[in-house]
Amino acid sequence: MKAFHSLRLLLAAALLVILAVGAYGDEKAKSASFDALKKLAGDWVGTGSHGPGGHEVAVNYKVTSGGSAVVETMFGGTEHEMVTVYHKDGNDLVLTHYCMLQNQPRMRAAGGGAANKLVFKFDGGTNLKSEKDAHMHDMTLEIVDDDHIKSAWTMYKDGKPTETANFDMKRKK
Repeated sequence: MKAFHSLRLLLAAALLVILAVGAYGDEKAKSASFDALKKLAGDWVGTGSHGPGGHEVAVNYKVTSGGSAVVETMFGGTEHEMVTVYHKDGNDLVLTHYCMLQNQPRMRAAGGGAANKLVFKFDGGTNLKSEKDAHMHDMTLEIVDDDHIKSAWTMYKDGKPTETANFDMKRKK
């Protein structure tokens, strides 16, 4: 019986070590992802598509607040201007998207992914009566290389996806 109890303690300790190492690795990956976001600072141009047809898109990334936030401005200076602010929340990477739909969905990066592919999932928001209101729900940002990024924003309405806006952008030289 004593041996069984010792084995249980040993297995519990091993599990805690595995979880701690996994959490540390996940924290390190999220820090690397945030550092990768900071490297996007500057102007980007490309194409966007959602619904029928495509259109030109211009995006600016700016590191602000002592390096603690990255501000993305899409369609700057137009009636469609939208701002997304990325920052750390403890060990998590989060964003708030200030949408032209006049709501502000928050998203949290899923753990365990590669530093160059950030997958954000809905984590609440403001100016939403319920999750059934139209809002951006998910976003994936892929940093293809230092001068090429792709993003996909999925809108939800009535609790399910309705469309995805895809953007393919290159750093403006």
